[in-house]
Amino acid sequence: MNAIRIAIVDDHPLLREGVARSLADTGEFIVCGEGATAEDAVRLAGEVGPEILLMDLSMPGGGLSVLAGIKQDFPALKIVVLTVSEAQEDITAALSAGADGYVLKGVGSKALAAILRDVRGGDTYVPPVLAARMLASLKNAFEAPGPSNPISALTAREREILELVSSGRSNKEVARALQLQEKTVKHHMTSVLSKLKVRNRTEAAMLLHSVDSARR
Repeated sequence: MNAIRIAIVDDHPLLREGVARSLADTGEFIVCGEGATAEDAVRLAGEVGPEILLMDLSMPGGGLSVLAGIKQDFPALKIVVLTVSEAQEDITAALSAGADGYVLKGVGSKALAAILRDVRGGDTYVPPVLAARMLASLKNAFEAPGPSNPISALTAREREILELVSSGRSNKEVARALQLQEKTVKHHMTSVLSKLKVRNRTEAAMLLHSVDSARR
């Protein structure tokens, strides 16, 4: 497998340089750019052609302020957030903006390399402890008194699409599997998120998994 091209944006030089060195030392990554601001993240995404953009949230310009725009301009680019924040609102905001991974600073170099490899392969990563908190929050919302089971409100097609999305497939891959137009899949997913009252694909997948597990 070819080395993975990665750009790293963090306003703490020692941390950034340490991450760059540890990834380069694995022989699996080429650090093709480094920066310290949100503006640098936008520039590097367009200029150096990384496969993965590893970026902090707390830096000059704010990582969240540019994340969605970068993802829109470069949809094939994998964006992984590396941060100290464990706040659920930050996780949700990052995933909703298009982040493919959310990693806490302090992660070991080997673990980080493994996460980045998996993200490059199409996985979405959230630390297990944070994912468990998100799932608990979603389960509480699901179990709260309400007029109906939100999953039951999905049409058969919406449920089918959500199951494929939950397996890690992109909209394009779902469209190919079901012989639909990609824009049709996007339309259905918009409806799914609205009916389930969740903010992104990850939360929808976690809610589906929670409901299915409870019924087994």
